[in-house]
Amino acid sequence: MSESFPSIRMRRLRQNSAFRRLFSETHVLPAQLVLPMFVREGLSEPSPIPSMPGVMQHSIDSLRSAASEAARLGLGGIMLFGVPESRDATGSGATDPAGILNVATRAVASEVGDALVVQTDLCLDEFTDHGHCGVLAPDGSVDNDATLVRYQEAAVVQADAGSQLLGLSGMMDGQVGAVRAALDDAGHVETAVLAYSAKYASAFYGPFREAVESTLKGDRRTYQLDPANRRQGLREAALDIAEGADVVMVKPAGGYLDVVADLAAMSPVPVWAYQVSGEYSLLEAAASRGWVDRRRAIVESVLGIRRAGADAVMTYWAAELAAWIIDGGIE
Repeated sequence: MSESFPSIRMRRLRQNSAFRRLFSETHVLPAQLVLPMFVREGLSEPSPIPSMPGVMQHSIDSLRSAASEAARLGLGGIMLFGVPESRDATGSGATDPAGILNVATRAVASEVGDALVVQTDLCLDEFTDHGHCGVLAPDGSVDNDATLVRYQEAAVVQADAGSQLLGLSGMMDGQVGAVRAALDDAGHVETAVLAYSAKYASAFYGPFREAVESTLKGDRRTYQLDPANRRQGLREAALDIAEGADVVMVKPAGGYLDVVADLAAMSPVPVWAYQVSGEYSLLEAAASRGWVDRRRAIVESVLGIRRAGADAVMTYWAAELAAWIIDGGIE
């Protein structure tokens, strides 16, 4: 009678937490997590971001403290975004050594040293009064090549301030090659470049725009990727790698796991994914209503990104997730 029952029983390797841990195919370590952080000019204490519960706009002092905590937890890095008090058409605050992002970078670099990788967002959108990622042409479109000149200037200033990895998020054609050349010419040959290669024109950036107090009118569909296009994301990444990108990234993460997997299969450089603000806020909203188990949903979402092939995940849960891992695991 027993011959009619299965001899191959997949459940054997799932029977308790020790078995599941031993046979887990995908792991998340603190060093594989990068924490995005916002620093706003003029703050004396951190300010909550309403659409992103638990996330703050930092003052310089609170940013230092949060960076130290990130280092203690063993995070791989932190990515800094600056929120200035004033903006103009060319985003001059991005290239001002006394601008908020560059001041914050110096403060954090001196605070944490080499305990984690200090990273900075290299774009103009937080600093322009029109909210676009580049310089506008007379017809109102974003001027790709004029923007590259501004990116080169910003790259050198950020590297001078102590940024170890520059996150090129603007989606201008040729931005990696232009920035790499500017860094090398300025003697910053060791400063690494993270290309936001497959950055899609997503609705999931909404809370981020509140976090940086974006002034954007309209959208960025003329330079960010169409969400319908899978192969185009790979072509963008291949071009960035050819131009000298040290790391390539897919953004957002959750809706683009196919692109993450495709890119991980072909890329000779590390592949990252950014779990963006909308992904964070949607899960937090559902958890606040008891619709999902918050901790399990967070862990599952990040595991899914890692399972798709991302070598590291940029996520607003990085510090909390690292603490869970340190405290005994994330099953």
